[in-house]
Amino acid sequence: MHGYVELHGHRGARGLRPENTLPGLAFALELGVDALEFDVAMSADGQLVLTHDLHVSAVTSADTGMAVPGDEMFPYVGKPIIALTLPQLRTLDVGVRLPERPDDRFALTQVPLPDTRMPTLGAVLGLIGALGADDVRLHVELKSDPTRPDLCADHRRFVEEVVHELDRHDRLSRSALLSFDWRILEVARPMVERRYALVERDTMIPAWMNGIRLGEVGGDLAAAAAAVGATALSPDRVLVDEALMTGAARRGLPVVVWTVNEPDEAARLIDLGAAGIVTDYPDRMRRLWKARGLPLPGPVTPLRPVGA
Repeated sequence: MHGYVELHGHRGARGLRPENTLPGLAFALELGVDALEFDVAMSADGQLVLTHDLHVSAVTSADTGMAVPGDEMFPYVGKPIIALTLPQLRTLDVGVRLPERPDDRFALTQVPLPDTRMPTLGAVLGLIGALGADDVRLHVELKSDPTRPDLCADHRRFVEEVVHELDRHDRLSRSALLSFDWRILEVARPMVERRYALVERDTMIPAWMNGIRLGEVGGDLAAAAAAVGATALSPDRVLVDEALMTGAARRGLPVVVWTVNEPDEAARLIDLGAAGIVTDYPDRMRRLWKARGLPLPGPVTPLRPVGA
């Protein structure tokens, strides 16, 4: 019998509601998750906004008009986030998924919410406070690409601004910072208690791993993550096997696996010793948790009755 296994809502509940949006995050909380994961980048005017991509995505965003008449940056879709101001980004409709392929599974299961706008981190923290979701940990992924500095804010300033905003809302002790860019984790080490080292095959190179070469640590991802001060290892599900779990256990690092949407796979990963599962479908995982007798995170009461 396993102890507590955490359930993390990915970009809110991406499979059910538009990702990285206030209604999407609120819906994940209403379902019940241990941690609410979302992505943050910095705009041209230094605002922290929720977006997974460093360019305005044509899948999750649609232009609705110019922020000011004659704006030479328009259309905004396809432009770098770092090149656009908050007023420009706020014109985008991020509530309807516009799939590039007809087999986009999220377009089939995600409820569209037209006229939803890109939120700031401050707006998210305000919503969390209004809902009284004090027991839910916030997992803030800082989007940064060390191979494309032209698309990113200075990583030290980025960390400092995110930490400042979390602290201003009294959420710092109940939050974690996540990043594939392990320079972020190194900077965050003295500032934030929980730091998650995200990793996938494409980022298993020194540029992403704060200069660490896997060969120098015997190919041990957990050893590399520990070297930059990570408190948890968060790998792509395809990387997880017994060797990875053994290495993480040796380093005392919990393993939180993303993005797992099939209950059978989640069950296998839990049996391997995963400490947490990141999913686009918290509803599916809650059914698995219940079937396995695992403790379930409580739902957060919505501000209005469901369906009202």
